[in-house]
Amino acid sequence: MTPADLATLVKKTAESILPDPSVLPDEVTVERPRNPEHGDYATNLALQVAKKAGMNPRELGQKLADALANDPAIESAEIAGPGFINLRLNSAAQGEIVAKILEQKEFFGSSESLRGTKINLEFVSANPTGPIHLGGTRWAAVGDSLGRVLEFSGAEVTREYYFNDHGGQIDRFARSLVAAAKGEPTPEDGYGGDYIQDIAKAVLKEVPTALEGSDEEVQETFRAHGVEMMFDHIKKSLEEFGTHFDVFFHENSLFESGAVDKAVEKLKESGELYQAEGAWWLKSTDYGDDKDRVVIKSDGNAAYIAGDIAYVANKFDRGHDLAIYMLGADHHGYIARLKAAAAALGYDADRVEVMIGQMVNLLRDGHAVKMSKRAGTVITLDDLVEAIGIDAARYSLIRSSVDSTLDIDLDLWAAQSSDNPVYYVQYGHARLCSLARKAENVGGEVTDTASADLSLLTHEREGDLIRTLGEFPAVVASAAELREPHRIARYAEQLAATFHRFYDTCHVLPGQDEEAQPIHKARFALAMATRQTLANALRLVGVTAPERM
Repeated sequence: MTPADLATLVKKTAESILPDPSVLPDEVTVERPRNPEHGDYATNLALQVAKKAGMNPRELGQKLADALANDPAIESAEIAGPGFINLRLNSAAQGEIVAKILEQKEFFGSSESLRGTKINLEFVSANPTGPIHLGGTRWAAVGDSLGRVLEFSGAEVTREYYFNDHGGQIDRFARSLVAAAKGEPTPEDGYGGDYIQDIAKAVLKEVPTALEGSDEEVQETFRAHGVEMMFDHIKKSLEEFGTHFDVFFHENSLFESGAVDKAVEKLKESGELYQAEGAWWLKSTDYGDDKDRVVIKSDGNAAYIAGDIAYVANKFDRGHDLAIYMLGADHHGYIARLKAAAAALGYDADRVEVMIGQMVNLLRDGHAVKMSKRAGTVITLDDLVEAIGIDAARYSLIRSSVDSTLDIDLDLWAAQSSDNPVYYVQYGHARLCSLARKAENVGGEVTDTASADLSLLTHEREGDLIRTLGEFPAVVASAAELREPHRIARYAEQLAATFHRFYDTCHVLPGQDEEAQPIHKARFALAMATRQTLANALRLVGVTAPERM
């Protein structure tokens, strides 16, 4: 019986004893108490609803505890404090968790909570003026993991990369390439670095006449070929990192297709745009923005937000129910303006979610590794992978909440020791795989987990491990609801630690001269359920589950 199953039991029991069941919340909270001596699980339901039910909390709690104690799955139900109910499950009910995992296998922890929801998940979307830097790399890991979690919860997810291939930054990128090709210094507002030199040489190799023609023609040649080469490099880096996209959307296509003009005209007709100082302004303050935004500048050119407005419309016109944007720390002001754009177009602003990711710092030998994109000393996705490997890079970026600045100690994450979180979790999985291989050589049908008597799992360490396994579905559910895949990584570490304590205390397999007993089969089933759950957690964060280390 998982915590979710127990919560359902508690609610049904409460419905049977309350005169008015409508006072009950939609979801009942059942949690593991901090002190294991208080029981396996606890609920504060009596405290929540006593006043609405016109009863004393302890009185209601006692009635609920007495009713729960009569259920075959409950070993004991005791009232504590002002009305908490501490619950202990019998061993058979706990064993049901192990059986469920072994039955559901790679689907354990999944749900249908988001079934029927089409989500557009846009992340990374780095400008094609250079390799993906650490901020974009964080989103490459977190965004991919979030997509996995949302799909595991039943959603239909479109992973989308928005290429900003329109505007001034692209012009500066092209001028930088032209200067490099001519052997001239980098323009004052341009981009430096070896990658600029490399791309300029590649353009000249592909188009030997690239420097011929007017300045405008030369610039356009280097822009077109250079941007495409940068795109190719970015896509290759992401694929090697294990981050895959369904759609690569080009900002420039919104202008070429007329989508921007169409969106602007729609807003003019609806009165959401007004003229002032020769420009057209969006009434974004009507929808919670701190100021109105210029959409069409006084010179007749579109402001940056014009593309954003057309892009919002495009996402919903493609049938998405929810648009999630994952943006960098310097984009906090976009939250209100994107929601305002959606609302002005007639969409529900709540269908737009904006996540802001904070900066990433690298440390080596205790000192910060500096980075500066335009100075040419940028620290990139490729650099991080080269330093610590793909698994460690992804895990290090995912395991912390994105709303906090992240420091990555390269020495720690490159180490093959239990201090390295990803190594610790992967070692747990490899240890379980080794156990499975050893079990094949043991008699007594230890590996026949289907016939294991799981009610034999009564040891304290066994109970700890079973209850930790049972929490996985709730962890996945909260990760999906809160858009926080780091919860899965932290859970994997907790599960690995709980398993190691169990394994160091409880003999899973019989000794060399010992005959296999039913307890060995039960413990082996528990171990294999742990292996499956660890593998499921690692898959959700996009990290491999090695069988040998």
